Amino acid sequence: MEIEDFRAGHVEKGRAYHYFVPAAINQEWTWRTAALNPLLERAAVKLGELNSYARLVPNIDLFIQLHVTKEAVVSSRIEGTQTNLNEAVLPKEEVQPERRDDWQEVNNYIRAMNEAIEELKTLPISSRLLRQTHLTLLSSGRGEHKQPGEYRRSQNWIGGHSLADATFIPPHDKYVQELMGDLENFLHNDAVNVPALIRIGMAHYQFETIHPFLDGNGRIGRLLITLYLVSEGILDQPLLYLSAYFEKNKNLYYDNLTLVRQKGDLVQWLKYFLVGIEQTATQAVATLSNILVLKATMEQDIHATFGKRAGSALRLLNALFADPAITVEKAATICAISYKSANVLVAQMQTHGYLQEITGQSRNRIFLFEPYLKAFESS
Repeated sequence: MEIEDFRAGHVEKGRAYHYFVPAAINQEWTWRTAALNPLLERAAVKLGELNSYARLVPNIDLFIQLHVTKEAVVSSRIEGTQTNLNEAVLPKEEVQPERRDDWQEVNNYIRAMNEAIEELKTLPISSRLLRQTHLTLLSSGRGEHKQPGEYRRSQNWIGGHSLADATFIPPHDKYVQELMGDLENFLHNDAVNVPALIRIGMAHYQFETIHPFLDGNGRIGRLLITLYLVSEGILDQPLLYLSAYFEKNKNLYYDNLTLVRQKGDLVQWLKYFLVGIEQTATQAVATLSNILVLKATMEQDIHATFGKRAGSALRLLNALFADPAITVEKAATICAISYKSANVLVAQMQTHGYLQEITGQSRNRIFLFEPYLKAFESS
């Protein structure tokens, strides 16, 4: 079928409302719109550049975790949480009590994402993997009573306060299993010749339209994009996340999804999606490049000015790229030095602007690797 002839689905009547039943998507798709071709090519090239660049980065695993953390912060912010990147890397007890629910949601998402990436080594993208990831996402906090790890067994809605004033009502729960099976088959159907980026663009739209869970659909739907790119070998590492692109103009994101549902305009959605892939991959390369420059500059400075503490400072610096929140006790353990020596080292790194103390206390102090966090916040 040609994408221009896409029929998004049909409306059915519930008890006191109407819900939308999306059409199945597991089939061959072609298109007449020539404008999609250069967008698809540019997006694929930029993803290739990102993957190649990441392969050249020494110790790339050092930098993955903050990418994941930033995605968790931004993706959760779309859903209304208020945690920022600096808070997300702190221990829970150091977060203001009124913001701990938000912190919990973000850290659930970090754990869900890390576990899902690990599971991809043995499991394909499947309903099983998505439900498992959802279980972790809603394991504690606000969503723990909303059927974690299970497809919904009741009607949900998007926008508004009830079914009566909802802006969109997804399909009845009796359709969820069948529609998710079709989506899963589409992602893995080697018999149809659909480019990977078109495939995952359509799959993201379809997932958001099915809305298979009672809560957490947006976060799982956005994570699905990254999981697919990794599972297909398009990316070796989970370094590309579209949440910041979607959040930049949330209304545009929702408008483009609505255009598909109401008018079948899948072409416009795919244009928007492919531009997002291209721009986000370009930004990810720039962020990695800036981080490498930051790391090299700091290493040179440490060699030149830290004297006999240079070796310990370099060990601590590497640890900070993996976990940008530190205490003196933790620094002592990382560097295998005494508490007193670690205290002096941390103070010296503070003087050089690498660390910023955030508690204002004389005891139990916590320091953040501020330049590194700022490099992500500005990206």
